[in-house]
Amino acid sequence: MQTTKNVSSPTDTIESPSTWSSKLHALGPGILMASAAVGGSHIIASTQAGAIYGWQLAIIIILANLFKYPFFRFGVQYTLDSGNTLLEGYRQKGQIYLWVFFILNVFATMINTAAVGLLCATILTFVLPISIPVPVLSFVVIGISALILLLGKYRLLDNLSKLIMIALTVTTVAAVAIALFRNGIHGVATPDHISASPWNLTALTFIVALMGWMPAPIEISAINSMWVVAKRRLTPVSYKDGIWDFNVGYIGTAILAIVFLALGALVQYGSGEAVEMVGGKYIAQLINMYAVTIGDWARGLIAFIAFMCMFGTTITVIDGYSRTNVESLRLILKRQQTTPKYLNLAILFAAISGLAIIFYFNNAVDPMLKFAMIASFVSTPVFAALNLSLVLKGKHKVKGGLLWLSLMGLFYLTAFTILFIVHRAGWLN
Repeated sequence: MQTTKNVSSPTDTIESPSTWSSKLHALGPGILMASAAVGGSHIIASTQAGAIYGWQLAIIIILANLFKYPFFRFGVQYTLDSGNTLLEGYRQKGQIYLWVFFILNVFATMINTAAVGLLCATILTFVLPISIPVPVLSFVVIGISALILLLGKYRLLDNLSKLIMIALTVTTVAAVAIALFRNGIHGVATPDHISASPWNLTALTFIVALMGWMPAPIEISAINSMWVVAKRRLTPVSYKDGIWDFNVGYIGTAILAIVFLALGALVQYGSGEAVEMVGGKYIAQLINMYAVTIGDWARGLIAFIAFMCMFGTTITVIDGYSRTNVESLRLILKRQQTTPKYLNLAILFAAISGLAIIFYFNNAVDPMLKFAMIASFVSTPVFAALNLSLVLKGKHKVKGGLLWLSLMGLFYLTAFTILFIVHRAGWLN
């Protein structure tokens, strides 16, 4: 898809009346963001949090989603208000910000493509009737994802994401509802069960990893702003409908994170079964949770839906990171436009570099996921502050409660990042 500067006027359709029909037509970027978000953070980290600590970390998930909300919203808000992508906003603030984003984004492209592709391939082993090595499946998953994108069908990606998210949401909510009805709010834990406490420094790394991709890496805000531009090429979207689409995707992923935590808390917490901390091995326990609640007949179905969810995440991750890499380079080199071949090259770079990391680290799912999540969290305050700076003026400038929430969120995210760095440096040991 061709990328051009100022593809959308800031006044385009902003004053159009908002109806249920226009809202439904606006759906797309927010659902794509949700598809990119629901991956390791939800399927693995949130469920593990519930399985190990019960309901205790629900507050952490809620706060992470709440305090990140303004900074993800600002990306959409800035784009709908100005007609520019976040990356153009970064350039207006100074070339150094764009360079920092580009360098971090290239790094995130390689790590996150490898992480989601490897997790997707691991889930696929539970779907296939024959045993195939995970590295081989990783090659197939990432290769097919890249091929779909090289065919250049945004509408296909849009529709596929909606179907995947609906299927995953329905099955997970059903499993939690059944478990809650059968076991009550305390799940299978006995009254005398002694819970592990997450409120100590030994659990800090797990908590930071949990928040790192909750609901998604912060650079997804820049990717989402480009999806908004792409959507507006296909369908006129007003400011109100664009924000509504974002809220549907963001709030939906936040709720789903709590639902996954509930699944772990109701089915595995206090059951006496040791919780696997390695992401690949934990998939088997996750699928078993669905089977225990819905029925053993659903085991294959749930594995397939989980695979499709991660497959959708892999596609959106490769697509989004590739687009932002190309757009960043365009702005850095001060070119007016780029041709589709540059996006195709970026897609190939994401796929090949992701596979190279997978084969280099010899199929190490857990450390790769944890490293990607932690790296994302540490970079969050930088881009959170930058996104805030872009919406301090304009027709829809941030003010009131949303401004205060963003300032509180910036303090929360920065304080947690400093605490983690200080801890890892050994100064608190």
